[in-house]
Amino acid sequence: MEPVSLAETAGKNARSIVTGALEHPSDGNALILFDRESPLASLLTDAYREALPGAAALDAGGVPAEAAFEAIDRLVSGDLVVLVQSTRFFPAEHRFRIGLFDRGLKVVEHPHLGKILDREIPAYVDALAYDASYYRSIGPALKERIDAAGEIRVFGGGGELVYSSPFEDAKLNIGDYRGRRNAGGQFPIGEVFTEPVDLEGVAGEIPLFAFGDSDFRVAVPEAPILLRVEGGLVVATRDAPPEFEAVLAAIREDEDVVRVRELGFGLNRAFTRERRVSDVGSYERMCGVHLSLGSKHAIYAKPGLSKRRTKFHVDVFVAVDRVEIAGEEIFSNGRYRVAQRRPVLDRKASEA
Repeated sequence: MEPVSLAETAGKNARSIVTGALEHPSDGNALILFDRESPLASLLTDAYREALPGAAALDAGGVPAEAAFEAIDRLVSGDLVVLVQSTRFFPAEHRFRIGLFDRGLKVVEHPHLGKILDREIPAYVDALAYDASYYRSIGPALKERIDAAGEIRVFGGGGELVYSSPFEDAKLNIGDYRGRRNAGGQFPIGEVFTEPVDLEGVAGEIPLFAFGDSDFRVAVPEAPILLRVEGGLVVATRDAPPEFEAVLAAIREDEDVVRVRELGFGLNRAFTRERRVSDVGSYERMCGVHLSLGSKHAIYAKPGLSKRRTKFHVDVFVAVDRVEIAGEEIFSNGRYRVAQRRPVLDRKASEA
């Protein structure tokens, strides 16, 4: 049997996103805005043009922004927009994707493709495969347990991080848009995230194998960083490289303390501790656990933490061995061990 080429895999996975996750017909009305300023952007552009043979396609890197906006204006509610971007097309349009959603358009966004190194492209392409049976069972099963939990324990490297608090309504990023106002988002997907209701109810020590640096790239130190947390704040580190200490110093300079907020469970099995990509926004879907450091979180409002005055949300990646929710082991040996007990009824409220 002939080996499957990267282009064939990209085309197959683009179709799985369009017809599987977005439930958009391959001959449905669509617009592909793309550039060819990076190898991955060029590969994905061809993949989506194959998956959507009748779609209009516009090189947004080679035309004035007004031309792209005019093409969007010709779309109607229910149409699909695919954004394939080596860098952001319209930096001044901070809420560009939200504006597309407000028009009733479906959106598939691939940002920051220029950050993906050539050797990382196969991992990124594999991460685009949409396995509905996996995501739509594991995601709701995790949400069910998180929403009912009063404690979560994360174990790694002989350390333990204990969350002694109820949790905020867990959000799903699993490519299930049925019943939701907005269909689509940033790809690759695969995540369930929450945070404790009581941010002070987090304590312990846990190793980190990677972190988001000041350039929003995944940095991997030679040895894991031991993070010590008391009362929801980072109080000490061990074996931290200067780059990580600089991140903590920048947070403290603006926010006085380094707060632990998001608790994220990545579901995407194409990304692992060993199989990484450089873009933090893509890699945070990796199969395992990540946390956010800093007081900023766009989803969860907390008393005394104004969105206007919080600046930092830095993803860090746990060298996790296992996770227990309310005493039940839900993750070990690099895989989830949960089954859905009952359906999630309120998709609109629960999916991010």
